[in-house]
Amino acid sequence: MRPPEPLPNEPVLPVTRFLPPAPSEMRHFEPEPAHEAVRPRSSPGQTEFGSLRLSGASAPEYRSPQSHHGPPRPDVGPEPLVTGRQPVPAPEASPDAVLIRRTMAEVAHIADKVTSYFYALLFVRHPELRPLFPAAMDAQRDRLLKALLTAAEHIDNTEVLVAYLQNLGRGHRKYGTRPEHYPAVGECLIGSLGRYASAVWDAETEAAWVRTYTTISQVMIDAAAADELRAPAWWFAEVVSHDLRTPDVAVVTLRPDQPYPFLAGQYTSLETPWWPRIWRHYSFASAPRSDGLLTLHVKAVPAGWVSNALVHRARPGDVIRLGPPSGSMTVDHTTDSGLLCLGGGTGIAPIKALVEDVAEHGERRPVEVFYGARTDHDLYDIDTMLRLQRSHPWLSVRPVVDRRAHLQLPDAVREYGPWNEYDAYLSGPPGMIRSAVDALRDIGIPSDRIRHDSVEELVTTGD
Repeated sequence: MRPPEPLPNEPVLPVTRFLPPAPSEMRHFEPEPAHEAVRPRSSPGQTEFGSLRLSGASAPEYRSPQSHHGPPRPDVGPEPLVTGRQPVPAPEASPDAVLIRRTMAEVAHIADKVTSYFYALLFVRHPELRPLFPAAMDAQRDRLLKALLTAAEHIDNTEVLVAYLQNLGRGHRKYGTRPEHYPAVGECLIGSLGRYASAVWDAETEAAWVRTYTTISQVMIDAAAADELRAPAWWFAEVVSHDLRTPDVAVVTLRPDQPYPFLAGQYTSLETPWWPRIWRHYSFASAPRSDGLLTLHVKAVPAGWVSNALVHRARPGDVIRLGPPSGSMTVDHTTDSGLLCLGGGTGIAPIKALVEDVAEHGERRPVEVFYGARTDHDLYDIDTMLRLQRSHPWLSVRPVVDRRAHLQLPDAVREYGPWNEYDAYLSGPPGMIRSAVDALRDIGIPSDRIRHDSVEELVTTGD
């Protein structure tokens, strides 16, 4: 399928060029421990972009005759944030962050046009990159640009941003992304923003975006290079069992071709042979096993290409591809706080893994599980959860059936408690996650004790 091209009568945009670092210049370092984010450290020889610092080799170089690298003009920072009754002043935004956010506000209402134009530029100027993307771009179209814009918007939040970008860089290895691909993406990103944010776009704004993208790409390149020293870009995994629990839910067990290290509560990205280059996220339904097998719970959703293939087409002997593990919804074994776990639908999978993890560590901390479903029929794994409850006196499992009790899962949690000594773990559809977060905050659980996977990732889970 041929990608759309810019209209012939559109003005010709100046081409922003990024040059990738030479292989000999790429920074090499010892990889960070698995599942642990590396925090940037200040040291001599660092390069600073906004509030984010990188050391070692220079990032992809920007060259444009129309831009300068003088200091961006100052502007007023965002209004102070208010949490509860106590106003908390927001940190002053860096000059680059002010310009980045101004651009984002300008294009927010036309994000679809920016995305379409971005891919048109990318595939017309760099057709060699087209094979890296799915043949049908409907599901994939927004993800790359959304990830880049999300990173750019949070350029001042160093700790969160670096962890996010490192995970993104490691994950992009499975697509075949190489360091030399980043300049092309940056060129087209800035070309698209320059066209659709023309009311606020100038040389200083372009320079701010160049510095921001340079930082983003270098963090991702470095994370991918470090990951390459310790792990493959992907794993092949054979389906060894396929248990159809309901007409649209299957429990799929996989045997990876080599050890697959992960933590209970994490998820993987998955590609089937029937839909090449289309990846979907699924949580592991057990803690790491001694036999190395992996178990996923999959619900077939309407028009879900991957989920329907896994539920209705996959059989033992089929081979799929797995990306690296991801997610931070893991148990903190350094505390003895109780666990309040909410699992809706197939969201019970990572909750089950967390329960097994607590049991394997020999802990007797209280674990309260609320298993939500629309009907009794949808409680496909309730027997497993009740067996765990009989084996562990510290575990309590409460099924919450919406159509029977006319009670939503977050509302059911309010009837029990108190929960002030518990850490909360949420897994399920995005709507459930959002309402549960609000409900838990309302009953006094602070945000830093509420854990769940990215809602943005959950939007495509199971498609």
